[in-house]
Amino acid sequence: MKHTRRHAIAAAISMAAACATGLAWADAYPSKPITLIVAYPAGGDTDALARLFAEKLATRMGQPVVVDNRPGASGIIGSAYVSKAAPDGYTLLLAPSTFSIAQLVLKTNGASAYDVLNGFTPIVQTGSQPLFLVASAGSGFTSLKDAVAAGKGAGKSLSYASPGSGSPMHILGEMFARASGTNLAHVPYKGVAPAVNDVLGGHVPVTFITLGPVAPYFSNGKLLPLAVASRERSPLAPKVPTLAELGYKDVEVTAWNGLWGPRHLSPEIVKTLNGHFNEILKMPEIVARMAVLGTAPVGGDADVLGKTNAADFTRFGKVIKELGIQAD
Repeated sequence: MKHTRRHAIAAAISMAAACATGLAWADAYPSKPITLIVAYPAGGDTDALARLFAEKLATRMGQPVVVDNRPGASGIIGSAYVSKAAPDGYTLLLAPSTFSIAQLVLKTNGASAYDVLNGFTPIVQTGSQPLFLVASAGSGFTSLKDAVAAGKGAGKSLSYASPGSGSPMHILGEMFARASGTNLAHVPYKGVAPAVNDVLGGHVPVTFITLGPVAPYFSNGKLLPLAVASRERSPLAPKVPTLAELGYKDVEVTAWNGLWGPRHLSPEIVKTLNGHFNEILKMPEIVARMAVLGTAPVGGDADVLGKTNAADFTRFGKVIKELGIQAD
């Protein structure tokens, strides 16, 4: 009896010590700079958001937050890097919704493969972004009808740019091609910035893209928004009709971005980062800057991001299989 009681007391003391140690370790976080990985080139909207968040997070946490661009393979290279990092809260990933589906389109090997559903720890969904179909001034298109006419019929084809194979923009392009009967030729780029640059230069007539990188060119006529792929018109561009309004129903794709850590990131660190980000996303200057980038803040619990990721993986996995979408 005494032996059993001694073991119980020892176990209780051990557990209390472990909890105290864990809490002390969590309280000490962060004790060194944090690296925020962006799996795309500098200049795109994910990169811009990362730098915006990094500045505010560094101030709140008392440690530098360094943005590290690791582009390639539609975000797979940077994501794989974070998946193999130590789960200590010092290597994080800010990813767009391409994260959910890139591996369904591009072939990966052991070095670049990761489990998109279970291989990361969701921290917070930072934003939501409607996708637009945008035409260059040189295309001569003034409406969606013009773009469809250019790619519909024997011998006709319309090229469209996207930030990469497996991106939501790529998926949207293929969904729209099926719904409209248009012959669309996908031209993938390594990120948002190069895709937009080639549309501006007239090398590709249209692109499916988020609003932030293209909105500055609407007022000077260099680019023209033809439609938005959200359920309702975007408050950020209320004059642009939805694809559903124009007769193309069930072609609805909304992009998002979120903060992830490696698998097994401690709940204490997740809670700390989630709390800071929820406060950051309420800051008026952050809300205003995100609007310029075509992004609406989301926030909420970590589960919001996890569920959004899982829903996209399931929905678009089905679309990718049905349409036979693969990397170009």
